[in-house]
Amino acid sequence: MSESEARHPYEDPSLSTEARIDDLLDRMTLEEKAGQLVGMPLGNFERGRDVDEAKELVDEHHLGSVAPFGWGGAFYWTPDECAEVARELQEYAREETRLGIPLLFNADAVHGHAYVKGATTFPNGLGMAATWDTELTKRAGEVTGRELRATGIHQNYGPTCDVGRDPRWGRAHETYGESPYLVKELIGAEVTGLQGEHGNVDDESVIATAKHFPAYGEPRRGEDAAPVEISNSTLRRVFLPSFEAAVEADVWSVMPCYNSIDGEAVHGSRRFLTELLREELGFDGHVVSDWGGVDHLQNDHKVTPDDEASSRLTRQAGLDVISVGMGRHAEHTVDLVESGELSEDRIDESVRRVLRAKFELGLFEGETADPEEAEATLRDEEHVQLSRESIQKSITLLQNDGDVLPLDDPDEIFVGGPNADDLIAQIGGWSIMDEEGVPGKTIREGLESVTDAEITYERGAGVAEYDDVEAAAEKAAEADVAVVAVGEDWYIHEFGPQQDAGHPTGEFPTRTELELPDPQIELVKAIQETGTPTIGLLVTGRPLAIPWMAEHLDALMMTYFPGSEGGEVVAEALTGEIEPAGRLPVSIPKSSGHLPTYFNYLRHPRPIGDDEHTDSYDPLFEFGHGLGYSEIETTGLSLSADAIGPGETVDVEVTVENVGDRASSEVVQLYVTDEWSTRVTPIRELKGFQRVEVDAGDTATVTLELSGEELGVVGPDTPHHVEDGVFELRVDDLEAELTVESEYDY
Repeated sequence: MSESEARHPYEDPSLSTEARIDDLLDRMTLEEKAGQLVGMPLGNFERGRDVDEAKELVDEHHLGSVAPFGWGGAFYWTPDECAEVARELQEYAREETRLGIPLLFNADAVHGHAYVKGATTFPNGLGMAATWDTELTKRAGEVTGRELRATGIHQNYGPTCDVGRDPRWGRAHETYGESPYLVKELIGAEVTGLQGEHGNVDDESVIATAKHFPAYGEPRRGEDAAPVEISNSTLRRVFLPSFEAAVEADVWSVMPCYNSIDGEAVHGSRRFLTELLREELGFDGHVVSDWGGVDHLQNDHKVTPDDEASSRLTRQAGLDVISVGMGRHAEHTVDLVESGELSEDRIDESVRRVLRAKFELGLFEGETADPEEAEATLRDEEHVQLSRESIQKSITLLQNDGDVLPLDDPDEIFVGGPNADDLIAQIGGWSIMDEEGVPGKTIREGLESVTDAEITYERGAGVAEYDDVEAAAEKAAEADVAVVAVGEDWYIHEFGPQQDAGHPTGEFPTRTELELPDPQIELVKAIQETGTPTIGLLVTGRPLAIPWMAEHLDALMMTYFPGSEGGEVVAEALTGEIEPAGRLPVSIPKSSGHLPTYFNYLRHPRPIGDDEHTDSYDPLFEFGHGLGYSEIETTGLSLSADAIGPGETVDVEVTVENVGDRASSEVVQLYVTDEWSTRVTPIRELKGFQRVEVDAGDTATVTLELSGEELGVVGPDTPHHVEDGVFELRVDDLEAELTVESEYDY
């Protein structure tokens, strides 16, 4: 709406956002305010909920936000129908209501707009983290934001800021891995990509939602949403840095975790949602519930007697929007204010935050989704190429005995395993579940398209069921090389839900098993025993314990859940058309009994002697590991200074040389060990990294800047601070010593 068309000051785009909010808030009834603080999904949520019901809630309860599609139970899956639904609902809200307040549309897009057919998908979290590439992560965020906005979505329920140190957890695959430093660097990049620099959201970007605050990733038993029992210092050292990075990148929204921490259900905790998030970290956007997180307060945590009490508790804690609150929680909010149990000033705070987002997004100026634009934007060729680059840089070559890879023009390639010809498993969770109309090739189809070799195929086994192992082995025996794709299939949360994941609760994949089930292992053994060189592909969301495969197979490659383009890109990596360039963002354990297995464990005594303890960190494959198709040497570690003071930085420089015969890449990784401090610190921590491309025979100089602030420690009560000390710096097997001088008063 132009200045001349404005009927009221809040409709005048020439006024400041705050002036428009003041005017609109003064005109709103209590019921209209309460409505802005609840949302609803369209689709199968408790029961079928359609566009007409959304319009009814807009009329009766002044609904403020909707998840119209872009989630697992949605009714709409194609770009044109998604955009049309968004346009219809938005026009209704703006034209058929008293004040014309637009709706805020949200979706789950954690690896691209993957719940919409034809969208560009990227590797799931761990796969994207394996690129160790912040610029690439930022660009992937830009593509995701552009495709979301083209279908009418304004807010993405992502990025996932959780640190994933427990592979039993069913959401580990959404995370950027086990290193707080790697996670925070990638989170800052993704937030910037989704929203734009400094949070300047435009018509091709969306609101980012940093989730799941403050520590979702380490639930007891690895069980999704179970209590997180960690110390305050662990919270601050491991889990908060990624949220701090999101806030520093001007993230607009934050979502709490489902868990309780230290006995407090986070959705009802003022300590976490106001004191920590707003007062300490300085977040000033709106906080939105994780779907049923508010109702969990009375139904599961049992910290309130009923849903009205939950509504009161979460509002007092600092939550702004109950994402699936619908009319019920809108009514509760009105009743609580009218009874005096909740102040209207508190409600006004939340409404201001929601309206600020809508004004800043330009929604009052009449933006509507265009089905034709949505069709044209999704899967734009540049977007697809970026997805392919992301997959190539994520594929992690774990071992390559005898240089069986890249393949040397074999006449016949056998392809088998449960994930060799399954596009949905290849895309992974938080995405569409029906491959009809979904672009992309499976690994089998990818090999058929990139090589002239004869491709023979036999699945041999499902993820957890037997198929025809003998037939697979017979075909493998006739081939020059065998490629067997094992791992996991589609899942979310606690490896379900059953009706979508296609396997019953408790059947692999499950948190109680990290080892491949018998059907897959027997298939791999039968193929390997034929004597045909065998390559194992791990198409999986999380690291699996595969010691037999590591001991007996000729090559192992981790593809993660690569996305719709993954089949062809994996095939290109196998044939050598491209180089697998990923590095592990998480350790691969030898067994479930070796958990927890992460590289940055805390120092501790060994009371009866070092020789009496097995290794504290003894993974099958270490964090940061990954091979290429050339030979890289790293030499010449040097520091720009031997000592730094408060607020100073030091440049860490190394030389990377490609002594092989083809272009390659390396990820230079800087690890730091604190020789001593007042707090117990990790045995080593990642504090810098950089990806570098090097042609055959060439060298490159890599400089990493290390700040003194990165070398600080935290305590249960003391804030982050830097102490005097000596630090060992290491890149590969190169070492240097750095002295840090501090003004901290012990």
